[in-house]
Amino acid sequence: MAASASPSFAPDKTFEHRAPGSADSTPGAARYAHGVLQLHQVNAVLLIAANLGAFGWGAYYLRRHRAPHAAYRHVLALAQSLLIAQIALGLLLLSGHHRARDHLHYLYGVLALLAVLAPWLYAPSIPERRLAWFVGATGVASALAVRAYVTAG
Repeated sequence: MAASASPSFAPDKTFEHRAPGSADSTPGAARYAHGVLQLHQVNAVLLIAANLGAFGWGAYYLRRHRAPHAAYRHVLALAQSLLIAQIALGLLLLSGHHRARDHLHYLYGVLALLAVLAPWLYAPSIPERRLAWFVGATGVASALAVRAYVTAG
């Protein structure tokens, strides 16, 4: 039986190329796609760690009824920025005709993005309740990011 005509750019076959014979299948494009894929995979681990850290640290502040330290705001911003960068890298992969094997991967990514954006739009102005919104959203985003990582391949 003949091998599949669809080349894979990832050694672990996380993503597959859907347009064999297109201009994207040149060696330079393959190296670029492989680099973006590796960056997407590394960033996934970093964003999960940052979001879990921000969730745990924020939960500590909530439990102790303390105002968060300025460093916490930076960690929260880093976690959210890594998630936004992950979505951008995913869109780059999609524009290169790369697809995740499980279509739920996209759903989890979009829901994680919506989770981190929600407190900016809906959180009340009362500091402790606002912190609770951000902590809850970071927890949801962490769970969705883990699920997206699992469904990647």
